[in-house]
Amino acid sequence: MFPSTQTWFITGAGSGFGLEVTAQLLAGGHRVAATSRDLSPALKELAQQHGARLWTAELDVTDPQTVHTTIGQAFAELGRIDVVFSSAGFGVLGAAEELSDELLNRQLAVNLLGPIHLTRAVTPWLRAQGGGRIIQMSSSGGHVPDPGMSLYNASKFGVEGFFESAAVELAAFEISVTLIAPGGTRTAFNANIAQAEPLPAYEDGALGQVRGALAGGMDETALRHAVAGDPAKIARAIITSASTTPAPRRLVFGAAAYEAITTAWQQRLEALTAQRDLALSSDADDVLADRA
Repeated sequence: MFPSTQTWFITGAGSGFGLEVTAQLLAGGHRVAATSRDLSPALKELAQQHGARLWTAELDVTDPQTVHTTIGQAFAELGRIDVVFSSAGFGVLGAAEELSDELLNRQLAVNLLGPIHLTRAVTPWLRAQGGGRIIQMSSSGGHVPDPGMSLYNASKFGVEGFFESAAVELAAFEISVTLIAPGGTRTAFNANIAQAEPLPAYEDGALGQVRGALAGGMDETALRHAVAGDPAKIARAIITSASTTPAPRRLVFGAAAYEAITTAWQQRLEALTAQRDLALSSDADDVLADRA
């Protein structure tokens, strides 16, 4: 059971969900160790408002040594950290063949390797204090394919796989893991998305439509419904989840995300079920004989 006042460590706290969660925690009387690659004006303003309850540090999650050092400093100065919220991330739009090596490496370094570095760094500290929570930003893109988002989807599918396994390992130490899977949300995600250099071959397909929508070519009503998630509501639910026992393994946010993930899982289960006989028949003959 967590104390009524919690201490959180947050990456990507300068904007988006990281900033929203930070602001709500501080307004609720909690302590926050807020980290970001650059300390944004909004984060600096929160520091002026809340004083010692907000601990800040610049942190690039792609630098493993700095991650370990910053984690050590936070635990040393704050004592106990109850919740680690891994929020740093960004999106890349582009067909697989359009992607530059730089975009590929940066996307996986921030969205996938960054959370892995963070988890490796915080685990010894959480074990030593007898437990805690890790809350990891995932996405509906960790379950549902999207045209032009193959690299982003790869990072989020990877996050899902890593934390599903890590959660089993960490449970013995009273360390719980929750994955956050929102759909389109009204943060600056779309405005800040990195785009690969387009190839003419993709202009008339699904990817071209996505690019057109991002460039302002979508009907206003359709856009409102496609990007419907309320960051403040989601942030409140994330904070609430940290005091929920047992910890939810995954929280899905948004009607579109819920429906898309449901459909994807159902289709996979149907395809798997149809292959049952083939799967069982591929075992070695001695195993088949034992099973007969």
